Amino acid sequence: MKTIKALLVLLLTIVAAASVNAQKLHPLRKLQLAEMAISQLYVDTVNQQKLVEDAIRGMLKELDPHSLYSTAKETKALNEPLNGSFDGIGVQFNMVEDTLLIIQPVSKGPSEKVGILAGDRIITVADTAISGVKMERSEIMRRLRGPRGSKIKLGIKRRGVDELLYFDVTRAKIPVYSVDAYYMIRPRVGYIRIGSFGATTYAEFMKAVDTLQTQGMRDLIIDLQENGGGYLQAAVKIIEEFLQKNDLIVYTEGRAQRRMEYRATGNGRLTKGKVYVLVNEYSASAAEILAGAMQDQDRGTIIGRRSFGKGLVQRPIDFEDGSMIRLTIAHYYTPSGRCIQKPYAKGDQEDYAMDIEKRFKHGELYSADSIHFADSLKYQTLRRHRTVYGGGGIMPDVFVPLDTTQFTLLHRQIAARSLIVNATLRYVDQHRQGLKSRYTAFDDFYSNYTVPQSMTDSIFAEAERLKLKGYSKEECDKTLPMLKVQLKALIARDIWDMNEYYRIMNEQNRIVQKAVEIATK
Repeated sequence: MKTIKALLVLLLTIVAAASVNAQKLHPLRKLQLAEMAISQLYVDTVNQQKLVEDAIRGMLKELDPHSLYSTAKETKALNEPLNGSFDGIGVQFNMVEDTLLIIQPVSKGPSEKVGILAGDRIITVADTAISGVKMERSEIMRRLRGPRGSKIKLGIKRRGVDELLYFDVTRAKIPVYSVDAYYMIRPRVGYIRIGSFGATTYAEFMKAVDTLQTQGMRDLIIDLQENGGGYLQAAVKIIEEFLQKNDLIVYTEGRAQRRMEYRATGNGRLTKGKVYVLVNEYSASAAEILAGAMQDQDRGTIIGRRSFGKGLVQRPIDFEDGSMIRLTIAHYYTPSGRCIQKPYAKGDQEDYAMDIEKRFKHGELYSADSIHFADSLKYQTLRRHRTVYGGGGIMPDVFVPLDTTQFTLLHRQIAARSLIVNATLRYVDQHRQGLKSRYTAFDDFYSNYTVPQSMTDSIFAEAERLKLKGYSKEECDKTLPMLKVQLKALIARDIWDMNEYYRIMNEQNRIVQKAVEIATK
């Protein structure tokens, strides 16, 4: 008996010693000792919080391009557009010559309720000047936002009124919309543009569907151009409306995560009619899941250019201070088994970030013939057994090349310098009442309004003064047609809303027009 006890004691001693040695050798112990040494012995004072955050960022940097760390402030900013609302005063605004100009108060929002109007300028917030003091836009936003129910005093300058007007605004919940526009683009053909996928996207989408169906919609164009993704569940719920019960939508799989499938539950309201999904090189993540499911299930025609190729699943890991890690745990796969994620080298963020630039240089954005897929990347759609390709992103069924003649070098230069937006803001500010009196309906504006030459002349004069690259009389002539369209669309946006902006711009959007051409054959 004593011998057995002695052996047990010896065994426990060996195990304990091994455990201590294992702890000493554990990488986390090394990291902890390094942080302690720096914080206690380093020659200068250090910020321990920043030390830890930098260490976390350093670890994540060596992984994939989409695993990231965000501080509490950054996390709140990241989540806000997806949550569907924030607390604030309820205005759309832009900065004009260091002054906050209100484009539109949110309908039925707190600012509209107290009488603040489009065209008003906010000069002071809580008796502190924000105009003419070179205050950062983020700081202005911080002052305007605050807890729901709290009050803020605004000093307003209104055209035609000499003295400042003061309004006490009670902050409230302000909706953030992810459906940018919806309207009947042609008889029996509806159009819905989804800017991102958030908490309210499905409800917004179905509201748009209801409206368009009452207007005679039979077929539908879903525009996902520049849609960077968002909540997976929002995209899944929309896809379900088009598929039959048990149809596979997407599945995820990773080293530590078993295969997880998302399937349609049935009772979809949009199982009839043709569907056209529009994507381009900036359509990513949830947008690619929607496009991939519609393509693999042979439910929709994908039109545009190869999508971005972001198919990594991130799990949020929240810390007590409000900060967060978004850690990649799996890949997204389309119903046919295609991996959406494009190839990347771990730790090489720069090469990954340059992928779109490489597509420009290789000619992929200009010609489908420039895109070559290996036989190993061939897949079959599930119903009609059409050939589709993996290897990153969703390759459209109908390729639409990028048109380099639409936006000239000069156009890109003046847009980058905000000359177009600023000229629009000044023009609408001066002519708002006259425009609203003359054009009581958008259709009248669309058919009869012409951008004045003085407006385009002033933009070109400023471009000449700034000595912008590519400026010449010939370049101005080439730039003018698209510039006028953009100016007209921006004016419509400021008088009405984004819906009217897209109604004008879409008539020049080649991907949209290709969808219209196919839908109306």
